Amino acid sequence: MRELAIISGKGGTGKTSLAASFAVLAPRPVVADCDVDAADLHLVLAPVVRERHDFVGGRKAMIRESDCTGCGVCLSVCRFGAVARLSRDGGHPDSAGAPLDCRLCDYGKRACSVRTDSLIKEMEASAGYSERDRFQSDPAACEGCGVCVRFCPAGAIDFPEVRCGEWMVSETRCGPMVHARLGIAAENSGKLVSLVRREARRIAKAEGRDWIIVDGPPGIGCPVIASVTGADMILAVTEPTVSGEHDLERVLSLARHFQLPSAVCVNKWDLDPAGADRIEARARSSGARIAGRVRYDPSVSRAQLRERAVVETDAPSAGEMRRVWDFIEQEMKP
Repeated sequence: MRELAIISGKGGTGKTSLAASFAVLAPRPVVADCDVDAADLHLVLAPVVRERHDFVGGRKAMIRESDCTGCGVCLSVCRFGAVARLSRDGGHPDSAGAPLDCRLCDYGKRACSVRTDSLIKEMEASAGYSERDRFQSDPAACEGCGVCVRFCPAGAIDFPEVRCGEWMVSETRCGPMVHARLGIAAENSGKLVSLVRREARRIAKAEGRDWIIVDGPPGIGCPVIASVTGADMILAVTEPTVSGEHDLERVLSLARHFQLPSAVCVNKWDLDPAGADRIEARARSSGARIAGRVRYDPSVSRAQLRERAVVETDAPSAGEMRRVWDFIEQEMKP
C-alpha cells in the first residue's frame, strides 16, 4: 500500500484536478479528501455516501445564568474575549460594548428584546430581587480552554462537547472515498484530517487496496501537516506566479522538515515559461524531483462541469497528467 499526498502552498493551483485524475489512473485506490475546510473533490468524483458520522472536536463553555452569582471571575480570566457582561439597562451589549437603548419606536413593540428585557427588569425589581451583573459566553469566540470552568466559584459553567462537523465514507467509480466537512467557524481541522486519513488507511488495509490518494489542503498549517505526516511521498502542485513560487518554497521546507520525499508539478506552465523554468531550478536545488508540467487548459473546467476527471476526457492536458502519474508510479515502486 502506497500513500501519495497532493498539496499546494496556495489555493487554485490545480491540486484537486490532479488528485481526481490520479484517483482514476491508480489501481485499486482509496481516495481521501483532506481539505476539510473547503472540500470539493466530491464535485468531480460524485460519491454516493454509505456512512455518515458526527465529528466531535472540542468543547465550549456555556454559562448557566440561573446559577451565576455575577462575580465576574469568568470575565477576568478569559483571554479570548468570549465572556460578555450583560447590560443592566438593556440586557445586551451592542457591537461596541455599550447598552442598547429603547427608542420607543412603533416597530416590533411586542417582539423587541430591549423592551422585553426592560419589562423583566421592572418585574424583578417589584418582586424584590436584587440587581446583579449577568454574564454570557460567546460560542463563536470560545476557544474551549476551560479556564473559566476551572475558576468559576459557583460551578455555574457547563463545558459540553460540541459537534464540529461530519465525516463520510462513500463509494465512487474509482473506489472508496473518505471525506469530511468542517462546520462554519469550527476548529480542530487537523484532528478531523487525521481521522479521515486513519479511516482511509483502515479501508485500504481491510480491502487490500494498492493506493491511498490524499487531496490535501493548501498552505503549511496544521491540517497540511496532518495530511502529509507519514505519507510515502508528497506531490507539490504550483503555478508560475510570484505567489506560487513563494508558497512552493514553504511547502518544500515543510517536506524537508518531516524528511518526506517530494516532487513538484508546475501547472499552467505555459502562462510564464521562464517562471516555470525558475521554479523547477529552485525545486531541484531544494532536493525535490520534477514530476512534470501541465499546460493551461480551459477543458479542465468543462470536465469538472460534467463531473469528470480530466483524464476521462480528450482534453489536451490529459496526456500531460498521465505522464505526471507515470512518473509518480515509477518513483513510488515498492
